[in-house]
Amino acid sequence: MKSIAIVILNWNGRPYLEMFLPGVAENSKLDSHKIEVVVADNGSTDDSLIWLKINMPSIRTIEFQKNFGFTGGYNLALKQIEADYYLLLNSDIKVENGWLSPMLNFMDSNPMAAACMPKMLSYDNPKNFEYAGAAGGFIDLFGYPFCRGRILNSIEEDIGQYDQDTEIFWASGACLLVRAKYYWDAGGLDPDFFAHMEEIDLCWRLKRLGYSIWCVPKSRVFHVGGGTLPNNNPRKVYFNHRNNLAMLLKNLSRKRLIPVMVFRYFLDIASIFGYALTGKPMFSWSVVKAHLYFARWAIKIIRKRRAIKEPKISLYPYSIIFQFFFKKNRIYSRLPKV
Repeated sequence: MKSIAIVILNWNGRPYLEMFLPGVAENSKLDSHKIEVVVADNGSTDDSLIWLKINMPSIRTIEFQKNFGFTGGYNLALKQIEADYYLLLNSDIKVENGWLSPMLNFMDSNPMAAACMPKMLSYDNPKNFEYAGAAGGFIDLFGYPFCRGRILNSIEEDIGQYDQDTEIFWASGACLLVRAKYYWDAGGLDPDFFAHMEEIDLCWRLKRLGYSIWCVPKSRVFHVGGGTLPNNNPRKVYFNHRNNLAMLLKNLSRKRLIPVMVFRYFLDIASIFGYALTGKPMFSWSVVKAHLYFARWAIKIIRKRRAIKEPKISLYPYSIIFQFFFKKNRIYSRLPKV
């Protein structure tokens, strides 16, 4: 019997644990797999651990003395867990009875699949996809992520249009089922990312090892989103810009590296002025800080790049920015097909 560890990384998230953890424990029981639910606490300063000990004493907890970020916290926790599969699950996700079976059945039947994700819907508006992952992610030719069901800030209603199992480029770290062996073969999450874009970087490395990433929409979850950093937070803008640049430098092919990085530099200059002109100077400064940090970080990233195999990995060969703003293609099904 294969085993799965559902691992929730918590940082000052007692309200979400109280809302959603009992449902995760109750709705994740299977006869076909051995299931363990684990909460790894990332140095919380609220009463998360006290609440867990009083209300969920059967749940295994792993405690850290400080916040190691999403990447460091998960790596440290998973090193202490033995399982065939890890399921990285955000604390602000509601699950339903039977949510695990479609993903596990798919993974058991497809040994070259390294990871998969469920269909991700909005907790506040369940008819709509959720921003963080929707029905599976892709990367355009300039390194911008987008999803089936979400392009930039345009979010679609779920009417069953993406209900088929589909190979994708990246699966959301908010709910990511990954084979433990393949996770470590790829090096785990990059601890230098701290948070944001880390799951895309991991999926890229898994694909470079010859494995595939999938969305299995028969499984679905409901995500609050922005539980740690809201989408309109300048710190989130900083991490997204900084880590996206690092991910591209680390993973792009030699042929694409220089033209993409140069083009992204000018696009980020445009975003700095765009934020300033729309009255968001803190967002402008976040982009500037991201580039300053990236400049100091570049040598270390290049060393990581040299340690990664470089098979050809196909990105989506069009610009999402161009499609969105100029072609007005703002839903996934209208994008040019590959």
